[in-house]
Amino acid sequence: MKKLITFTLLTLLMFSPFFQLEAQASDIKGHQMESDLNYWIGKGVIKADAKGNYNPNKAVTRGEFASYIARALKLPVSTKYTFKDLKSNTSLTIEIQNAAGAGILSGYPDGTFKAGEKITRQQMAGMMYKAMRYMELPVQKTTLKFKDSKKISANFIDAVSTAVNLNIIRGDHRKDGVYFNPKDNATIAHASAFLFRLFAAADVLKPTEPNKPSVPDTPSIPDVDPEVYKVSAISGGQVVPTTALYKNYEDALAVYNASSSIRAIEKNNKIIKMKSGRAFGSENPKQYTSLYSDSTLRTEVTYIQKGYEMKYIGSSAEHVILELGGLTFYAKLGEVDLVPTELVTGYSFYEVGSDGVLYHDTYNNLTKTRGVYSIGPAAPSMKNGKKYTSLDGVHFDEVGAKNTITHYPYFQFQSVRQPSSYSGAELDSFITEILKDRQKTGIARYKDAPTKSKLIGLGNYLKTIEETHRVNALFILATAIHESDYGISGNAQTKNNIFGIKVFDSSPDLGEIYARPENSIDAFVTRYANLNYANPLGAHSFGAVPGNKLVGFNVKYASDPYWGSKVAGHMWRIDTFLGKKDYQKADLARTIYVGPAGVNVRTDPDPLSTKLFTYKQKDPGLNAAFGYPLVIVGETVGSDGFKWYKVLADSNPPAEHGWIRSDLVERISK
Repeated sequence: MKKLITFTLLTLLMFSPFFQLEAQASDIKGHQMESDLNYWIGKGVIKADAKGNYNPNKAVTRGEFASYIARALKLPVSTKYTFKDLKSNTSLTIEIQNAAGAGILSGYPDGTFKAGEKITRQQMAGMMYKAMRYMELPVQKTTLKFKDSKKISANFIDAVSTAVNLNIIRGDHRKDGVYFNPKDNATIAHASAFLFRLFAAADVLKPTEPNKPSVPDTPSIPDVDPEVYKVSAISGGQVVPTTALYKNYEDALAVYNASSSIRAIEKNNKIIKMKSGRAFGSENPKQYTSLYSDSTLRTEVTYIQKGYEMKYIGSSAEHVILELGGLTFYAKLGEVDLVPTELVTGYSFYEVGSDGVLYHDTYNNLTKTRGVYSIGPAAPSMKNGKKYTSLDGVHFDEVGAKNTITHYPYFQFQSVRQPSSYSGAELDSFITEILKDRQKTGIARYKDAPTKSKLIGLGNYLKTIEETHRVNALFILATAIHESDYGISGNAQTKNNIFGIKVFDSSPDLGEIYARPENSIDAFVTRYANLNYANPLGAHSFGAVPGNKLVGFNVKYASDPYWGSKVAGHMWRIDTFLGKKDYQKADLARTIYVGPAGVNVRTDPDPLSTKLFTYKQKDPGLNAAFGYPLVIVGETVGSDGFKWYKVLADSNPPAEHGWIRSDLVERISK
């Protein structure tokens, strides 16, 4: 096969000091086709004149365009054809002769080439058409619908048709229709854009040798997206792009919106917009997807572990719009995988078992794997054998029916300030039995769990911490079980780190080292729970509950969107084993105020009493479902005539209770 520069869509329009030849001329900067010009300038295809200018608006000549093609294709030297009006051995003459030898151009019947003559749009299409033949690319034509199609010379009909089909050359839109203007002259800037589109098309259409991947001649630059778009249909379980390529998002969007058969827009061979489907966290260097508060993508609100689902709302050229629990978030295109409905291979769902327990069947789109865990008792209105979907673990949509059930799994929304009913000895008895149970699974890593787990004997210390720091012992133990794999994970065994402290998605082997597991508990409670998470004055204070990605520890503590429900599941299993003394013991509620200010918690049921703390303003989401969680322990009529609730204070000791006006609160249990 003849040599062809491989222009991958990843490298088009990318610039790096490694290979960029920066254009200094003021006549390039700010030009509509600046990126196309700079690309070819960087490749040495378009060159400056003696004054250092590139003259983007100057009409390009036949000789100049021939030289651009010769340089871009790195054509071999040829003297097969010569032209009597060209001066021998000049660089321009050599390049024109090389193009002629490759069959890309020919001269006039009188033996001249007329290199200085301005090239017309149809002549330019003709040269590119022959360049495609040289590159051995398949040619696909379309019916021309220009108002002036009859003015196109018969010699150039196929060339223009192919260029139009690939979106290389476009028409001139006027009030009475679209015109091609075949005999108009093109500028140097136009030439740069036409060539860019030609080589982008080549990347899509070029034939490849079996079992041999294409290798770009230029290095790819990560995290830089080229401005090349395609629109695609879905057929036979595959994304089928049209042959047309679009330089900007707006052009692709117009075609996408105009056709029901077009299901997606692709950029850099990645779907960035779709008519319907599911959105998942993608594989990326961070190993998670950041969710931002607005389209500037500057303020991260929370984050989602790669492979897990978010509700797809829409896209722009710069971001994806997603939803969780009625809250709208924005994400970077490169951190989200969009899967059209026709290509979805799986999704997470919930089911109610015959035991009345709510089970979560999770799906990871990257690994294509599933997992199941129990959360706790299902809502009475949830039916055995029915499937439900939910992206927040509270609003459950019945699959195949228009039925949404709101259900707050108890331990997922019980405050960590609520003390446990169990003694240290009882907690130790659970640890002993659950480790035996792990060993009985026959899984190799649990072989010696009853003797080597780092959770053994921690019951009394957990109760001491609960009494001293007001953090529920079941919550601490459940978190340790989840983060340390029952105390037998590598970090637990070698570092006594049973909470994954300083262990990140991108560096799972890292983690702080402690002399004893008890020191790890101290760190988790004092440096995390009471400093930043449960404490309403903390940096990550979204509520003192395990929660989900909208409220509670889960917002910022873990990228796993189901971390809160998994921890809650462990709490429920501990409580069930020990006698169900804690389940439904507390009167759970949430703040429902949606105004611009925060919600005050005071020392007494009086609006003039001392402010204990303020829950900072936050969007509570769908139906105000995700305000700050509360535990109500009493009520009275305040000095202002309103009913006030006495609640567990989320603040650190010594304060244990506070008061909040009842019209700012709604119960979610009992």
